[in-house]
Amino acid sequence: MSETRDILPLAQGVTAAQPGDDTISMTYGDRLLRRRRLVSDGGTAFLADLPETRGLDEGDAFALQDGTRIAVRAASETLAEITGDLPRLAWHIGNRHTPCEIRPESLRILDDHVLVAMLAQLGATVTEISAPFRPEGGAYGHGRTMGHSHGPEDGHDHGPSHAHPHDHSHAHPHDHSHAHSHDHGQPRHG
Repeated sequence: MSETRDILPLAQGVTAAQPGDDTISMTYGDRLLRRRRLVSDGGTAFLADLPETRGLDEGDAFALQDGTRIAVRAASETLAEITGDLPRLAWHIGNRHTPCEIRPESLRILDDHVLVAMLAQLGATVTEISAPFRPEGGAYGHGRTMGHSHGPEDGHDHGPSHAHPHDHSHAHPHDHSHAHSHDHGQPRHG
């Protein structure tokens, strides 16, 4: 019995998109990849096989072996649009290492009921919208913020555990008296 396999065009690199390229609409989560079978908006199936995992943005294009380029587009997805005291709200979002799209009149994050509740408690107005998500790149030129979860797969810790008994007592004798035997520039009499 013989088996027939379709051989997909291979994309081993990413280049700049050009006008007229076929496109592929991808959510923010889907735009982080290394190896995956994909289908363009025009119906072209191909295999992305990049040298390393990377985040893709609009303006990037998969470079197929035959010279075809398939431009990346940010697909619409469910977002939380946030208005209010934007600097303060942005600080709280950033403190949680949450990807955030910063706009002049609002902030946008992927819909997350826990963050939405926290932001509402801080006075934000939060509206659910459907739009492409184009968050700021990560710090130090890394391009993508990976979040900061505390699940078992994280592979990092935050220093020594505090699960052991220890005493932070401040019950040792000490003196805060200001009585001492040197002078403070006072004239001596006598």
